[in-house]
Amino acid sequence: MTESTAAPGHGAGSEAEVAVGPRSPLMPTYNPPAVEFLRGEGPYLWDGDGKRHLDFLSGLAVTSLGHAHPAIAAAVSAQASRLLHVSNLYGTEHNGPVAIAIDRLVGDGVPVGGQVFFCNSGAEANEAAIKLARRYGGPGRHVVVCAFQSFHGRTLATLAATGQPQKWDAFQPLPEGFRHVIWDDLGELEKNLDETVGAVFLEPVQGEGGVNPASAEYFQGVEALCRERGILFMVDEVQTGLGRTGRWFGFQHFGVSPDVVAMAKALGNGMPIGACWAKPEVASAFQPGDHATTYGGQPLAASAARAVLETMEAIDAPARAREAGEQLTAALLALPDVVGVRGLGLLLAAELDGLDARSVAARCLADGLVVNGVTPTAIRLAPPLIIEPAHIAEAVAILGSVLADERAAAGPEGAS
Repeated sequence: MTESTAAPGHGAGSEAEVAVGPRSPLMPTYNPPAVEFLRGEGPYLWDGDGKRHLDFLSGLAVTSLGHAHPAIAAAVSAQASRLLHVSNLYGTEHNGPVAIAIDRLVGDGVPVGGQVFFCNSGAEANEAAIKLARRYGGPGRHVVVCAFQSFHGRTLATLAATGQPQKWDAFQPLPEGFRHVIWDDLGELEKNLDETVGAVFLEPVQGEGGVNPASAEYFQGVEALCRERGILFMVDEVQTGLGRTGRWFGFQHFGVSPDVVAMAKALGNGMPIGACWAKPEVASAFQPGDHATTYGGQPLAASAARAVLETMEAIDAPARAREAGEQLTAALLALPDVVGVRGLGLLLAAELDGLDARSVAARCLADGLVVNGVTPTAIRLAPPLIIEPAHIAEAVAILGSVLADERAAAGPEGAS
């Protein structure tokens, strides 16, 4: 690590005083990367040594159509040579069609008549949802109820919404107006709905919290309570949206109709774009000047999103996720060291029998399979929705070999 002779919080001295060892030019918000990827195609990535890796993480559920998809590459290339940016003071060609497509998919193929705000990321989509809830609720009805184990983003407001207290401490004081309840416990939620609550904000499947699906009874009960009390029912579909769970949106598994839906990740297949959809009577709470973002919906990202949605509809992405998810689940459960699989579609967690998930994920990476340890005992698998049975067989073979090696290294004392 680089050391500095300057006092904390003050400018450093000369280069000779500061540089005492190698230093990354990047802030240390991530651990040093184990590999650097240079190229991708379909479900595969290649590193700087030319080694091929099967990507069963999809950049954290982003590249749902795989890497370097030709339709998306062509759309971005054509747009880059025509127009990159003008600002949202003016219209551009893709925003309307993409918003209309999102509205239709939120309605599971039937237009709902909602409206869309474009932004650059999932955290920004969630931030827009939170601001919209406050604008709609008005003074005194500003509290947003979220669940423990949830993850909604890294901005101060979305961090405050995130139900993981261990992530809060370093950034206190966080913004006020967030309340957390036990996940999938309707009675606990109801006890926390007082006159200050303007919205309930939940994930259909808690992704970063461990791949924890909600129950249909819970979501239906939440919706009923919200309707009874005039509270907005908002759903964070950043990781689950756009086919990943086997439906266009995760909430569609539960037979509910949320007021606000936030999405990102798969929307651009790697291009940074997010969106916040709301029913028209809710969206109308925003007025010009209430919310904005310089790059939101800019032509390059929106061209990618347009190509993504057109391609997803053409291949029936949810059906692919359902079928492949069933195949992958069955193959994982056949492994001796996998004691359970949870999730929906192709957002899955494999619970391991007494093995360290992070160690397993690191060994998988070394052997050419990209997954991650989403909890200390479970690995997350979120492969592209275009995977074929041969890809599933390849991934499970690598994982099975790694688990056997880890079990042998752990010895009898490592058994559960």
